[in-house]
Order: sequence, then structure tokens, then C-alpha cells
Amino acid sequence: MSTNQEQQPIMHREIGEFESTLRQQGIHAALKYLNHRTPHQYTGIFRFDGDMLRNEVLFDRYNPQLLKGNDTPMVATYCSLVGRQEAPLEITDAATDTRVKGLVDTPVVSYCGVLIRDATGKAFGTLCHYDMQRCEERTTDLPLLQAAAEMLYRHLRPHDAHA
Repeated sequence: MSTNQEQQPIMHREIGEFESTLRQQGIHAALKYLNHRTPHQYTGIFRFDGDMLRNEVLFDRYNPQLLKGNDTPMVATYCSLVGRQEAPLEITDAATDTRVKGLVDTPVVSYCGVLIRDATGKAFGTLCHYDMQRCEERTTDLPLLQAAAEMLYRHLRPHDAHA
């Protein structure tokens, strides 16, 4: 059996656990669930708003009482690249990653993010892990983030999710 086939049952279990946490305990607890699987300090949902990136919900591993982070100019975020490319982005060390070197002026060193689409398929924002320190790459983070993104949007914007 290939590694990918071996990970399928684990992924299904984790998606189920995530969905259950989201439904029973809410978005912040669901972000905590996602964060406990990664070495990154932060896990957040961010919304595109013109030239600003708005934080909707944030989980900080070292300050779990924090529910929301700061908004940031779009040009200073890796989320802007996810939105522009409409594709997931994983950066282990921004200082050595030639794909992003010099593109974004940010203190974020490690980043793993996916696009969140609204009910019409338009780019809404991102779901991401990030850290100001270098984090070990984890190939299992992106698939769960991608599965979680749509569920989180429906939970965050229940009236828009059925449009």
C-alpha cells in the first residue's frame, strides 16, 4: 500500500474530528484542533478586503485566550500570494525560499495556507498556519486545511454559504 493510501483513513478520521469540534465547540476550538497538529504558533482565518487582510479568527498556541489578531496590509502577507495564485502555499523558511524571497516584507518565516472560497466560488480569504520562527515542513497539513476551509466558511458565514 502506498503512503498516500495509508494516510487516507487517518485523513478521514481527522476531518471527522475537526468537523465535530467545529460543530460542538465553534471556530476557535476548531482552529485549536488544526493548530495542535502543526509546529506553527498561529492558525487563523483571514478575509481579503481590498488592500487589507482582515483577521476573522485567530488561535495562538502561546496565548490561547486571544480570539482575534490584527489586520495587515495585503502587500505584507503570504496570504496575498495564495489569493493571487488561487493555490495553496507552504513555506518552511522564507529567507531561503526562492519562490517568495523579496516578494513580501513580513516577519513571518514559516507559512502554510490555503484559499477559502465563498459560496459563489470567489476568493474570500485564507486559512493558514504561520510562525515567526522556522518550522519543520509537514506534508499532512495542507490536505486537512483544504478540507477544513470550506467547512469554516460555511460556519463563519452561514447565511452566505447557501447562496
